[in-house]
Amino acid sequence: MLNEISHYARLTLGIGQYLRTPPHVDPETVIRRQLHYRASLFLDTARRVIFARPGNPYFEMFRLADCSYADLEQAVAKDGMEKTLAVLHRHGIYLTHDEFKEKGPIVRSGRCIPARRSSFLNPLVSGKIVSRSSGSRGKGTVSPLSTQLRLYREAQTRLRLKELGLERRTHVEVKPILPSMTGLGSCLWAKRLGHKVDRWFTVGGSLQSSGHYRWATRFMVLASNVMGGGVPAPRYLPPNDFSPVAEWIARRRIQGDPCFVSAFTSPAVRIAAAAVEKGFDIRGTVFLVAGEALTEAKRCAIEKSGAKVFNSYPISEMGLMGHACSKMTAGSRVHLFKDSLAVINYRKKAPLTDAEVDSFLCTTLLPFSSYVLINAEADDCGSIEPATCDCLFSRVGFTEQLRDIGSYGKLTGQGMTLVGTDIVKILEEAMPAQLGGAPGDYQLVEHEGAAQTQVTLRVSPRVGILSTDKAKECFLKEIRKYFGGALAARMWSHADGFQAVIAEPFSTITGKIVPLHLLREPHSASAGSAGSGAIEGRHET
Repeated sequence: MLNEISHYARLTLGIGQYLRTPPHVDPETVIRRQLHYRASLFLDTARRVIFARPGNPYFEMFRLADCSYADLEQAVAKDGMEKTLAVLHRHGIYLTHDEFKEKGPIVRSGRCIPARRSSFLNPLVSGKIVSRSSGSRGKGTVSPLSTQLRLYREAQTRLRLKELGLERRTHVEVKPILPSMTGLGSCLWAKRLGHKVDRWFTVGGSLQSSGHYRWATRFMVLASNVMGGGVPAPRYLPPNDFSPVAEWIARRRIQGDPCFVSAFTSPAVRIAAAAVEKGFDIRGTVFLVAGEALTEAKRCAIEKSGAKVFNSYPISEMGLMGHACSKMTAGSRVHLFKDSLAVINYRKKAPLTDAEVDSFLCTTLLPFSSYVLINAEADDCGSIEPATCDCLFSRVGFTEQLRDIGSYGKLTGQGMTLVGTDIVKILEEAMPAQLGGAPGDYQLVEHEGAAQTQVTLRVSPRVGILSTDKAKECFLKEIRKYFGGALAARMWSHADGFQAVIAEPFSTITGKIVPLHLLREPHSASAGSAGSGAIEGRHET
């Protein structure tokens, strides 16, 4: 309780400082300047944070690779950022997702490098506002957001709104309450950019499971509004019912106020489906979605309502990797925001599947980023290629795009991110211990349902349970112990996005049974793309 009070007291102070600081007057100039000096700013941060601090894990990686700061500076000047990063990766300067999440040791050249998640925090910045990736009762990744970083993200947001023509539209948020900052944070920047959020719809969960988060959210809304935040009170949706959002959008449309809706991808699909089913006219609405892949099925479901949809690609610890422009009306593509991150590909075998993928390696470039990361994995994959469209993003300098983005080592359904190694512990240890069976008898499958991403727990008949309710309750109880689990359980239960079935787990083409199985759409399967697991999915289903 004392930790909670301390956390929200710091958060209140951080919001006050943020609200008192004026936004950038000319966002485009700020972003162009960052793009122009991205290499020199990266080198300066590396010099001050890594090479001047022997306790930083990257310091030891560079030492073992026999690479000095002068060598790094010379390589960047000669070959550029991305080519230099590829060479560094080959010499052991990288960070896997499990290493960053403290799921395994960092071992390079036979030496174990001591590290904690906090070892990668940027010591040059501090922030009382924190971002938590998905939120739960368990230990998770907490990213302090400095006022400087929030101002820069505002500049990026203003650029996105301008490109998509959303500056004068009515803003509707469909995002979680605390401990996730996505809903509250969006309401704060919207007011500062001149268009207050009209409605904030959310999934609240039961009072028993989420009551204290409801009270914390209510307090933070009141505190923010005392300081001029202009945050609407969240409107809690009925269980498995997104029609109130569709009804509100339709009502605003009748009044001559077209909306844009910021939401995770699956809830956006459910809103559009509710509009079609109940006859609410939401034509012309624009959905901005994130948190999970925008598949063709999801895009078609949203567009069936007469709405448009554009996706973004944020990562909590790293920032915004990219955003779709107004020309990207098909497929899953975003402009790579090279001002914030340098991203390269490398081919690897996905750890929890039987497929090879082109994994993304990400390097933070903003001097005020929460973390200083070089070649860090996000357990995401896809293709990097030139962006040929004539749009504001391209004119500013975002001339590359990420395509066929997918996750290979974690679940992202309903916008909730769950680490694959946590799920494996539940499926191979906790559930066999409580319900019987053995590793290989339980499998979690993420797949595209008719209206949203579905998560299915498959339990082998060998286990001998007669009711799937017991398996479902056991899994949800265990997942709440891990970071992201409490919020995921809340979102899945509300949207009826989680089910359990008695059926043999899927096996791969080679006969393996993997505990985490991600079924991709057939259209996205291609060499060197995020959909390389789709062929496997087609064979199994």
